[in-house]
Amino acid sequence: MHVLLVEDDEPVAQSLRRGLTRYGFEVDWVTTGAAALAHPEPYDVVLLDLGLPDTDGLDVCKALRERGDVPIIVISARSDETDRVVGLELGADDYVSKPFGVREVIARIRAVMRRMQPRTSAAENAPDRYGSRLTVDRKAARVRLDGEEVALAPKEYDLLAFLTEEPGALMSREQIMEAVWDANWFGPTKTLDVHVAALRRKLKGAITIEAVRGVGFRLEIAADGGSGAS
Repeated sequence: MHVLLVEDDEPVAQSLRRGLTRYGFEVDWVTTGAAALAHPEPYDVVLLDLGLPDTDGLDVCKALRERGDVPIIVISARSDETDRVVGLELGADDYVSKPFGVREVIARIRAVMRRMQPRTSAAENAPDRYGSRLTVDRKAARVRLDGEEVALAPKEYDLLAFLTEEPGALMSREQIMEAVWDANWFGPTKTLDVHVAALRRKLKGAITIEAVRGVGFRLEIAADGGSGAS
C-alpha cells in the first residue's frame, strides 16, 4: 500500500516512515502543503499534518478531497474539537491526535481502507494460520491453539501479532518496543523479555521465539507435528 505522508516534523515523520515500512507500506514523505498537492505519483492513503510551514493543512485536505476520493487521515497536535469537526467536514476520513503510536496509525489506515472496500471475501476475513496449531484472528484480536482460545494480555497479543507479521525475521529490541509499546518509548526493555516469556509458555510447541544476544528476537513457526523448543 502506497502512503503519502505530509509532515514537517522530522522525528515524527521518520518514526512513522520506519514503522509503516516495517509493515509493508511504501511511504513517500513531503514536508509542505505545496509538495503534497504537486506530488505526481498515485497513492492509496494520505497521512496529513495540519501544522504545515507553508499553508494550513485544512486547506490541503480540502484541495485533495476536491481532486478525488483517496482516503485522508489527519495526524495533528491540534486536539481541539473544532479542528476535528472542520477536518472531517472538509473530507478527512479520520483524525488522529498527537502523540500517537505507529500501531494506532496502522490500525486507523486499515479501518479506513476496510470502509472504502466493505465487501470482502470470506477468505480475506479468515484468521491467519501459522502451522497446523496456531491461528491469529487480527480482526477479532483472538488467538487459538489447537482450536482453543488462548488468553493473552493486550501487549502479549500485540507482540505476537507483530512478530507473526514476518516469521523468521530478526527484529531488534528497538523495533519491537517502537511498534508494540510506543514510538517514543524511552523506558527499560525488560518488559519485553517478560512478554516473550509469557508467549513461549502459552504457545509452547506451536512457535519458538529465539533470543539473539545483543540484537533482539526471531519468531519461528514450529514444523507440523513438532514440539519446537523455545
